[in-house]
Formats: sequence, structure tokens, C-alpha cells
Amino acid sequence: MKTTRQFSLFTLLNYFFLSLFGFAMIYPFIYILVYSLNDGEDSMLGALYFFPRKFTLHNYAEVFDNARIWQAYKITLMRTVLGTFLHVALCTLMAYSLSKKSLPGRTFFTFYIFLPTIFSAGFIPYFITLQKLHLINSFWVFVIPMLFNFLHIVIIRTFLQGIPEELEESARIDGYGDFQIFLRVVLPLSGPVLATIALFIGVTHWNDWFSGAYYVSDKDIIPVQTLLQQLLTEAEALSSSMQRAAQQGGQTVNVNVSGATPESMRMALLVITVFPILCIYPFLQRYFVKGVMLGSVKG
Repeated sequence: MKTTRQFSLFTLLNYFFLSLFGFAMIYPFIYILVYSLNDGEDSMLGALYFFPRKFTLHNYAEVFDNARIWQAYKITLMRTVLGTFLHVALCTLMAYSLSKKSLPGRTFFTFYIFLPTIFSAGFIPYFITLQKLHLINSFWVFVIPMLFNFLHIVIIRTFLQGIPEELEESARIDGYGDFQIFLRVVLPLSGPVLATIALFIGVTHWNDWFSGAYYVSDKDIIPVQTLLQQLLTEAEALSSSMQRAAQQGGQTVNVNVSGATPESMRMALLVITVFPILCIYPFLQRYFVKGVMLGSVKG
């Protein structure tokens, strides 16, 4: 009876702290959503917690009326879909080759793709390399540098090594070649690990703002995360200038756009940016743990 009470108390505390931790993780999203659905001028008064005080969709209307945001969203969507597909396809092909013990130079190729994960030449040599490859200020600067990832190759290779060799042998008896075996036998069995890798690289592509900020100056190919970072910088600069003007008794800068403010529009853009990942993640979550465990631990 004493053991049951201790277990019940532990379970209660466990649920309490996990619920508290979960709330701490989800509340920033709630705050951003509430802020984006509230009137911008009213939001400047503060005290917004769980519900909009003055509900409006004008912030989203102002965001969607901005042609730069639509263009940035299109670039982000294109790089995420294309970059994820190419990354998963090439990493899977590489992993499938390295999973074969009969591959000549298997150890050398494994070490060759592992070496860059240890040593890095630094930002300037990397920038010069991209410049020599004519990738600077190009859409492909978002895709080509992220085609391979050693960790992802190792996870997929370890998963493929766990597929029984008898399946491939029976396929060869039926007249299949290596590529046919890869397409018709290996890929259908690799769904969990491929979904996991797709989630990894897809989120990386979607959240990447660094490449657009440092390798692209053409506004037509800036991704939405870089645009969000620029808007954040502009909003902070505008806020600082307004504070200095107020302190010096100067003329106040009018930033009102029919009730919307740079801060409220930024929150609306942030919601629009995060929303696709929040929609996709639950559908791939069931593959996540299974794919990582099967690709990391063999036996």
C-alpha cells in the first residue's frame, strides 16, 4: 500500500512538472498569436496575456498586402521543397552505397565525408568558395551547400544495414538490378528514417535566415526568415528613434497604419512563418522516434 501511494505521488508530481514545462514551451506561441490578433495601437498599452483585448485581422491584411512578403514566402517554400527532396534523395543514395561492404574504397569515402565535420576553414574561405562557384546572390546558394549532411547519411546507412540481405538476394533472383532493388525494396522499407531526415532538413531550410542575410543582396530571392529578421531590425531602429525623439521633445514619428504597428505586423508575419511547420510536424512525429532509434542503434 505504501508503494502505491509513493507511485501515485510521483505520478502526480510528474504530470504537474511536465504540464508546467509544456505550458512554458507553448505560451510564447500563444502570446505571439494573441498579439497578432490584437489592434496594434492597443497592444502598445501592454497587459496582453491569453486573449486579444481589441480583436482585429488588420495586421494579417497588412502583411498579405505586402508584395515582398509573398515573394519571400515563395522563395522559402521553393527552397524547402526542392532542398528537402534533393537532400533526402542524395543522402539516401550515398548511404545505400556505403551500407554495402563490397563497395571499393568504402572506408575512404566514409572518412572523406566525415572529415569536414571536424575541420572548418571558416566563414571567409567558405564565402570565397561560394563566390567562385557563382552561388552568391543566387537561389541555389540555399540548396547546393545543404545537399549533404554526414550525420543524416550515417543514420540512413545504419538503418539500411538492418534490412535483411535475404530480401535483396530474392530480388536479384527475380532479375532486379541494384537500382531496381533500391527503388522497389529499400525505399518502401525506409519510410520512418526518410521521414525523420526530411523533417530535420525541412525545418532547417524553413528556419534558415543566415544564408539570405549574408549571401544574398537581391531582394527578389530573400527568404521569409531573412525578411522577418530585417523587419525586426527595422522595427527596433524605429522604436529607438521614437524614444530619442520623445526624450528630446522632438516631433513624434507617426507609424500608425490604420491601427497596425510595425510590432503587430511583425507578430502576424511570425505566426504566418511558423504555421506551416506546426501543421506538418504532427503528421511526421510518429516517424520521428522510430526513425532516429532504428537509424542510430543497430541490433
